[in-house]
Amino acid sequence: MSYMFEILMGVMGSRLRWRTMPWMVALFGIVVGPLGVVSIYFIIIQPIAIGTYCTICLLAALAMLIMIPFSLDEIVAMVQFMVWNTRRGRPFWRAFFRGDALPGSSTGGEMSFDARPLAIFRQSARGVTVPWTLALTAAIGAFLMLSRAIFGNTMPLAGSDHLVGALVLTTAVIAWAEVARPLRFLNILFGLWLIVAPLLLDGGTVAGSLIGVISGIVLVALSLPRGRRSEEHYGSWDRIIA
Repeated sequence: MSYMFEILMGVMGSRLRWRTMPWMVALFGIVVGPLGVVSIYFIIIQPIAIGTYCTICLLAALAMLIMIPFSLDEIVAMVQFMVWNTRRGRPFWRAFFRGDALPGSSTGGEMSFDARPLAIFRQSARGVTVPWTLALTAAIGAFLMLSRAIFGNTMPLAGSDHLVGALVLTTAVIAWAEVARPLRFLNILFGLWLIVAPLLLDGGTVAGSLIGVISGIVLVALSLPRGRRSEEHYGSWDRIIA
């Protein structure tokens, strides 16, 4: 039922609903955010707490995770609009529930469902880019989550690799959204931990520990470049996209 509501909230309104339907954007963000966090939590605790994976849970969590970067730019636009609109003296709650227009703007319009699927996807993916650095970072995160099965690591190092791998994967995917691109710097911290973890934790094989250290070094290097950006702009948020 929650996923059905998410789909309905995702297709309501037009591309301008960040100012025509701020309440819907806020509700959509609340549903996507907390549910995404819960799904990620389930991924992290499965092998640590119960020693195995749940395939259905992984698929649901993956779907939730992918939704997050596609919704962030709209949420940022809505927050900026509400702040600016309130500063110019417009009633907050009236604009929040009924929407408002910017000086010189047009009406909201309707979402076009008769367009070709590729055109609809391109419209939905505005503001989301996948630089090769973040794609490789996400792959390393997924690889670390399998270190126990591949290299025979045992607890506690296996749990550490799994935990860090899940966090790296999550951070990289969310950073696909250009408005969240600075989040990639968190992976520098995770990479540094991977470098020192074999020295502090037991349970690692020689190959597993060596690969963990190499993965940490690569993560640090991959987290420094910003990667390519689209031609989209996000108002005052542009200066935050480092």
